[in-house]
Amino acid sequence: MSGPSFRRSPAAQLLSGQRVLVCDGAMGTMLHAAGAALDRSLPELNLSDPGLVATIHDSYLSAGADIIQANTFGANGLWLADHGFPDKVAEINRAGVRLARAAADRSGRQVLVAGSVSPAVTALQRRRVGADERMEVIREQILALVADGAADLLILETFGYLDELVEAISVAASVTDLPLIAQATFADDAQTLGGETPREVATVLSGLPVTMIGTNCTVGPQRMLAVAEDLVRYSAVPVSAQPNAGQPRRTGPRSFEFAIDGGYFSRYLARFADAGVTLVGGCCGTTPTHIRAVADALRASGASAALAASAATKLRTTERAADGGAAVAEPATVLSPPGQAAGGLAEQLASRRFVVAAALTPPAGGWAGDTERAAAELADQGIGLVLVEPRDTVRTHLDSLNMALQLQQRVGVETIATVTTWDKTIMSLQADLLGAHALGIRSVVCTTGSPPVFGDYPAVDGTWEVDSVGLTGLLAGLNAGRDSNGLALTSRMSFCIGARINPGARDTEAELARAHAKIRAGAQYLVSRPVHDLDALTRVVEALEGTGVPLLLSVAPLTSFEEADYLAHEVPGVTIPAATLDAMERAGRSGGRAVGLELAATVLAKARPMVSGVILAASGDDPAALGALLEALA
Repeated sequence: MSGPSFRRSPAAQLLSGQRVLVCDGAMGTMLHAAGAALDRSLPELNLSDPGLVATIHDSYLSAGADIIQANTFGANGLWLADHGFPDKVAEINRAGVRLARAAADRSGRQVLVAGSVSPAVTALQRRRVGADERMEVIREQILALVADGAADLLILETFGYLDELVEAISVAASVTDLPLIAQATFADDAQTLGGETPREVATVLSGLPVTMIGTNCTVGPQRMLAVAEDLVRYSAVPVSAQPNAGQPRRTGPRSFEFAIDGGYFSRYLARFADAGVTLVGGCCGTTPTHIRAVADALRASGASAALAASAATKLRTTERAADGGAAVAEPATVLSPPGQAAGGLAEQLASRRFVVAAALTPPAGGWAGDTERAAAELADQGIGLVLVEPRDTVRTHLDSLNMALQLQQRVGVETIATVTTWDKTIMSLQADLLGAHALGIRSVVCTTGSPPVFGDYPAVDGTWEVDSVGLTGLLAGLNAGRDSNGLALTSRMSFCIGARINPGARDTEAELARAHAKIRAGAQYLVSRPVHDLDALTRVVEALEGTGVPLLLSVAPLTSFEEADYLAHEVPGVTIPAATLDAMERAGRSGGRAVGLELAATVLAKARPMVSGVILAASGDDPAALGALLEALA
């Protein structure tokens, strides 16, 4: 445990003291917005462009931040070596802390300066770098951060593996008595990349010499709130939380943007404070605008450490009561077969029969039994066509093409395989598609996709040799008997080629232009993103008139206001009408699922005359939840 000087430091007292503190937001987002390339070393800007770094610190301080973090995330020997600066660890870290300290002094108020420490290795480096070397890399950086006495504390952040975070804490505590904030990062499934739960993280870290534990990065505020609540339940020390500004949206070959506004962000961070979190801030995608909104909201609510402590006690009491409870399963809805017309997708489209399909996702892990059972239940209901969508997860899982093959061979349903381009070269895409065709896959939906976010911004570790338009062209070439190089194949393929269109896109004109490009490349049908706004769908249908390309409508019922709120604010390209949000909020927790189904059925009934078919999706891939939608099609 920590020594006496550690506990008595002014910074440690403030961190565990009288009010909820506001940390700054993302440094990388601001540097990229100012023109810094995505693939350059951002900490090196402490030397080559200190004025830019200082300006960003000043912006966060003007926004009301109580803590600013030095631009030192990733400023260790291994990360810097990848950018050609292996001998500048000390210089870059010391410059980063000095810049932050100067900005804090200029603010004229009490501000804490934190040295930011990332994991010693990336996920790929972890496979070849052992614990001893990782600890030595962390030691070198921390010694540089504390050398001048300008830092008030250290924040160990974005650690996806608990063992690496424990290593970093051990090293830091051995070389400095500065307060330590230890932050793990959790994926959408509320587990670290190493598979640890918030309870496990809190239990382990609470026994180490840390002033505060917490979580940052990877997910937006709604997903992080549940993680933070669990950390508060099980932590013996105060808790911090710094979420991303939602999910990044790819806007160019190596550019991304985040769409969450300050109002939504501050609304959720006020809930963090109510839940017992005593330090809030932002990570990837957040800006001074977000931090100003948070600071204003907390001042308006009078959030205090006393309130937070009361909330923490309440959560722990609730958890103890819940330990003795048992979950009650909801009864399944009985479905009746819709009497879908027989025939494959290509045949149904050609004969202009209305298509009814269902969407499933590959399971996490390698076992597909639950997905096979879901497909078999759908077939029993009369839905023999399944769209297999990619699972957005950092966990090991079957890809959608393999899952589609397995469902066709083991269950006997026809599948539409979603193929993404972000993770494969054009040669591997071509090889996979030729193999899938030989094994019976005929229907494909082309999408560009993005790597699942886990850890440091930005998520640029994709391949992207081609995008969805290029993949569509590749498939059209295979159908014409040509490979990606234009060379003749021994036979022609017979793929039914689909592509995505998003009626809820923020830039409708750009989305429609891209849809027309996909059609010119060879798309034979379009599949919409899930639609909740009929006006947006109507505009798309009108714009596609004259193309002769069928549009399949995706419908995914909302299950709660929280889900609707998350989709509306944190997921790029999703439009949820204000009336829908109001209806879901009025429904409350008990009525959300029923109201969501009712709203979806209304959309489905009104949209049916405008489209060539529907693809139905249910939360958790539960076929029983589709009953109301199937009735709407009757």
